Amino acid sequence: MEKSVKNKEREIMQNAEEHEVMQSTDNCVEKTYNQGTFHELVECEFDLPEMDISEYSILNLAFVGDNVFDLVVRTIVLTTGKRRVNDIHRLKSSLVKAETQAWIADYLLKENLFTEEEADYFRRGKNAKTQNHAKNAAISEYHRATGLETVMGYLYLTNQENRLVELCKLGFGAYMKYSNIEL
Repeated sequence: MEKSVKNKEREIMQNAEEHEVMQSTDNCVEKTYNQGTFHELVECEFDLPEMDISEYSILNLAFVGDNVFDLVVRTIVLTTGKRRVNDIHRLKSSLVKAETQAWIADYLLKENLFTEEEADYFRRGKNAKTQNHAKNAAISEYHRATGLETVMGYLYLTNQENRLVELCKLGFGAYMKYSNIEL
């Protein structure tokens, strides 16, 4: 009899925990759907602490920005027409390489499209001391690409995804015209 009561208590607790997790997920999805960003959804779902952007190193921002930039490019390439996987990969690789990122960064700077704060993050990322560089790029291109990735990471982690996409659209639009690449 006592074993049955303990099993019942355990079952009740398990159901309560599952309900709590589901309720937490529902709250996160509702919050993000209504006004939040992908980053906020990840923070909420995984119960991550909010961090001040100044707590991240510049190279950590570049690390995140590299992946965000890659995801934007993959989304563009994948949704602009049916292609074989190898063709998608080749086009994606040509758009995320350091040389292309450096060109986009130069364009955004030359056209004064960065805000003052974004320009500061770019400069700090460009000047960051890195242990390595892309094997198929000049060191100066690699540093400018790191600067662009830093801006992307900063925008993503501060939930400025609209601005991130705006800069990508401006940069890619100019690069596509310059390089005669059609998607």
